[in-house]
Amino acid sequence: MFAGCLPNPRKIPKRHISMLPQVIIIGRPNVGKSTLFNRLVGKKLALVDDQPGVTRDRRFGDAELLGLKFQIVDTAGWEDDEAETLPGRMRQQTEASLETADVALFVVDARAGLTPLDEEIAQWLRASPVPVIVLANKAEGRAGEGGLLEAYSLGLGDPVAISAEHGEGMGDLFEALLPHLDPLQPEEGEENEDEWEFDPQSVLKLAIVGRPNAGKSTLINKLLREDRLLTGPEAGITRDSIAIDWTWHDPKSGEDRPVRLIDTAGMRKKAQVTEKLERMAVADARHAIDFAEVVVLLLDATRGLEHQDLKIASMVLEEGRALMIAINKWDVAEDASKLFNGIRAALDDGLAQVRGVPLLAVSARTGKGLDDMLAAAFSIREAWSRRVPTSGLNRWFDDALAANPPPAPGGKRIKLRYITQAKTRPPGFVLFGTRLDMLPESYKRYLINGIRRELGFEAVPIRLTLRSPKNPFSKK
Repeated sequence: MFAGCLPNPRKIPKRHISMLPQVIIIGRPNVGKSTLFNRLVGKKLALVDDQPGVTRDRRFGDAELLGLKFQIVDTAGWEDDEAETLPGRMRQQTEASLETADVALFVVDARAGLTPLDEEIAQWLRASPVPVIVLANKAEGRAGEGGLLEAYSLGLGDPVAISAEHGEGMGDLFEALLPHLDPLQPEEGEENEDEWEFDPQSVLKLAIVGRPNAGKSTLINKLLREDRLLTGPEAGITRDSIAIDWTWHDPKSGEDRPVRLIDTAGMRKKAQVTEKLERMAVADARHAIDFAEVVVLLLDATRGLEHQDLKIASMVLEEGRALMIAINKWDVAEDASKLFNGIRAALDDGLAQVRGVPLLAVSARTGKGLDDMLAAAFSIREAWSRRVPTSGLNRWFDDALAANPPPAPGGKRIKLRYITQAKTRPPGFVLFGTRLDMLPESYKRYLINGIRRELGFEAVPIRLTLRSPKNPFSKK
């Protein structure tokens, strides 16, 4: 990496319209620049062919690498021709594009090794104040080892071994880009308008699930203040998942909040489901969970928490949905305090992957607790959709490591480098380090619980993926 880089003192021309930091891909023809561009934008926007010189004009695309957002620029292959020729004019386009770049990715072909043209490009880049990261592409397998070692001689820092075609080395590329791009990440609300952002005022997709006769349809009718759904003492009246658009008036804020209520068929134990129609109804309920944001598991206070309830709750969490649990028929519950505390303890024990799932007492018959249930649903959806800036996440991460360093099983040190949030809804995080295959499950739980507790994710399902840098010299 190019060390000691200072901000470009020259007047910077106006860049292609974007609030994102800009990363430019540079290299001689046919080293895989367009393949890398396509990999980073997640689409095949640039033409790729074995014939050199396919790319002629600069191509812009919005990229995201493990939560790091930037604008990526594909450029024509650098050729040493006169300025008035077509290759020469293409080279001038590349030179101009460096003026607006925040980082340059210099791609070389690890299989072909360095060429005089690579040396010429490196000399030009060394004279630029723009940080440069050397990428040794096509480094998969032993055939790329020689070219990777040669790339150290370019004087632009340690090269990063990648395979743009197979997606290898993207974690290492993220680590190289992070120090340069993290300070330039857009503030909340500054992203491109066409990029999806969570809107707290958007329609809440809320599914009600549970065993037969738990009172799901009755609860929805109470919310709607009309007999919209058929109810009765017979179990299994609801077969199809019914979605109803409705507006909830929040009595505390006075706001009207849009909600899509989804009633589902009761889910019995699999062994008890024998009729084809009921099997289809249960499958439809599972399908409804897939399209929900928040799922309320409704319990029957007269029956307490049963094993089937825990199975339904686990299924909701495995699908990555935000889960709440409501104990219905609270108006007829016996020894209510003991019942509530018993269910709370059983949930914390039976749902070890997500402790502290919201638990509320409601009555579909009287309406008790329903406003609190809706308010909690909007709150947990916000946590489910939350994104933490990479800088803030790593500040927490450094504190967590200082408070409780990872163990060293067998005297071998586990090194944890970075953590980044790769996705939301549900929140997904990627942890980078070495010897992560030796990291105990207890330490992973420590990190996940810390993320929930310190970063405002409440009791939502969190995915933590471990990723170690790939050793390009390891035997395949």
